[in-house]
Amino acid sequence: MPSPCDSRYAPAGNVGAALMLIDSRLKTVYDGKAGTDPEQQQLMDQFTASLGPEEANDLVDGACTLIYMFMQWLRMAYEDHDRDVIEYVVPSFVASMRMMTKSIRPEVIPTMTGLIVAAATGLSPNLWRKQYGDWTGDEMNALEATALLLAEHINRLTDDHDFATRLIAEALSSAHRD
Repeated sequence: MPSPCDSRYAPAGNVGAALMLIDSRLKTVYDGKAGTDPEQQQLMDQFTASLGPEEANDLVDGACTLIYMFMQWLRMAYEDHDRDVIEYVVPSFVASMRMMTKSIRPEVIPTMTGLIVAAATGLSPNLWRKQYGDWTGDEMNALEATALLLAEHINRLTDDHDFATRLIAEALSSAHRD
């Protein structure tokens, strides 16, 4: 019996916009800046402020789609080496989230961990989360951080700072051709 959280029932959302935001954050991390570039942050703030409720929901769904795609890639990569993705991703993910004390509230870490475990098992992160009610404001930073940490994990595994972004961009390009 298929789960109501099966990924085939999930809206993809605005994956392109979510990828743009994550790629921008990754570039900031890799440039070695202590924080977010104020000009870049202003542009991101203007972009998110310009979103209406429907567009904001599409962006959240897009971030969840990224999380799903990143976890599926990680699952396959770890399985190729006879390793369990949950065993190798979750502990470092939780440790990283716990260090982000200025932007991530401790009570959202279990939810974000649940998102990546759901994605690793083939469930839709956004449908899995939807079972528990509406998204909270505190979860928005954590959702972005989750996608960022997974993308960075992939980039470290491949030793390529652009691999995760390219992975999604190529998948989107392929989907548009089909």
